[in-house]
Amino acid sequence: MDYLWYFFIFISIAFPFLHSIHCLPLFRRAGLERKRRTLEDKGVSILIPCYNEEGIIETSVNSMKTLSYSKTEILYINDGSSDETLAKLDSLLMLTPCMKAHTRHLQHRNVKGVYQSEYYPHVFVLDKVNGGKADALNAGIEYSSQPLVITLDADTVLTDEALPAVNQAFSDENVIAAGGVVHVLQTMVKKPMDGLSLKSANMLVRAQALDFMKAFYVNKVSLARFKALAVISGAFGIFTKKALLDVGGYRTTVGEDIDITLKMHKYMTKDKKRKMVLIRDAVCYTELPENGKDLFKQRVRWQKAFVDCLFHFGPFLLKTLFTKPVSFFYLFEGFFAGTLAVYIMTGVLIMDGIDGQLFSWTFLFLYVGYIFIIGLVYDMVAIGMSERHGYAFQEKETYPLLMVILFDVFLYRFITMTAVIYGTVDFFFNRKAWNKVARTGRHYETGEETAA
Repeated sequence: MDYLWYFFIFISIAFPFLHSIHCLPLFRRAGLERKRRTLEDKGVSILIPCYNEEGIIETSVNSMKTLSYSKTEILYINDGSSDETLAKLDSLLMLTPCMKAHTRHLQHRNVKGVYQSEYYPHVFVLDKVNGGKADALNAGIEYSSQPLVITLDADTVLTDEALPAVNQAFSDENVIAAGGVVHVLQTMVKKPMDGLSLKSANMLVRAQALDFMKAFYVNKVSLARFKALAVISGAFGIFTKKALLDVGGYRTTVGEDIDITLKMHKYMTKDKKRKMVLIRDAVCYTELPENGKDLFKQRVRWQKAFVDCLFHFGPFLLKTLFTKPVSFFYLFEGFFAGTLAVYIMTGVLIMDGIDGQLFSWTFLFLYVGYIFIIGLVYDMVAIGMSERHGYAFQEKETYPLLMVILFDVFLYRFITMTAVIYGTVDFFFNRKAWNKVARTGRHYETGEETAA
C-alpha cells in the first residue's frame, strides 16, 4: 500500500513540476507567437447565454458597448429566465422584434422571439424556451452570421485588446478553435487593462484568482504547447462557425466546455493541419463565487463534467492514448493524478489513522516537501507569468498576496480536493446540466467610453 501511495504522490508532483517548467518563455515555439501586423478584421459573433442574469447583465452590456472592434455581432440568448433578465435587456438596449436568418443544422429548444437593439443595431437578443447552456449556445450558433463564434458567460468582461488578438490568431486559416485567458472580475481595477487588485476580494476569491493564474499561465500554456489543451473555458472560447457546425454543436451535458474541446480534438484528427491554440493576449474577466457553498457547487460541477467526458470520450481517449497528447494528459494527469490519486492518498491516510500512524514521519516529510517545494513554487511561477503578460497585482499588496499563497497552500487545495471526491461520486446520482452559482449582484466599472 505504501508503494502505491508513493507512486501517486510522485505523479501528483510530476505534472505540476512539468508545467511549471514548460510554461516558461524558454520553451516558446518559434512561429507560434507572431508579431502583430495590420489585418482586416474578421467578422465575429459573440454569443452570451443568459439564465436568470438580472444581477450582472448590465455589466455585460456596458462591457460590450465599449468594444472598439469593427465587425462584431452580439447575441444574448435568454434561455427561459424566470427573473427580469429579458426586461433588463429591453431597458438597456431598447429591443424591437426583427427577422434574422438562421441555419437549420443544430437542434435546440424553440426560439420564441428575435429582437434587435434600437440603440446598438449590431446587438440582438434571442428569447427561447429553457433548454440549458449547451442548448442556448446551439441556438446562438444557428442565428450567428459571422465566420468566427465567441462564447462568453454573462458575467464575462472582455479587454479591448481581446478581439484584435483573436483576429490575429485566426489569420492562420488552420486555427479552428482557441481559448482566451480568464482573470477574476472581482480583482479588476476600474478598467480591464489596469492590472489586478485584491482590495475588493475576500480571501476565497483571492485564492481563486491565484488558482486561475496557475490554470491559464502555467497549465494551459504548457498544455497548448504540447497540443494537449483539453478545456477551452466556457467563459471565453473562440471557434470557427464551420467547425462548430461540422461537429454538431454542443452536447447537452454538465460540462459543455470540456465536451466541445474534445469534439474539436476528434475533428482535428481528420485533418492534421487543423490547430487549437491559447491566445494569451485575448484576456477577459469573469465573476467567481464569493462564499464556500457556491465555490463547492462550482467545483463539483467541474469534476462531474470531467467524469462525464471521461466516459463519453473514453474510446477516443484510449485509442489515441499514445498518438494524441490530449488523450495522454487527460487520462494520466486528469484521471490518475487529478482524481484517482486523491482517492488513493485519502484512503491511505484513513488506513494509517486506523492503525495509529496518521502522523508518521514519512507522511509529514512527504507532505511538507510537496507543499513547500511544489505548491509554493507553482504559485510563484503563476504570479510571475501573469506579471510578464501585463497583469500584476498592485505594488502595495505584497503582504495580502503572501497571505493568499499560504491560504492556498494549506487550506484552499483541500476544498478543491473535497470537491473532486464528492463530485466524482455525485456524477453517478445527479447529472444536472445547468447548475449555476448565485451572482453577487454588484456593479463593475468596465470602461468610460462607448465605442458601439
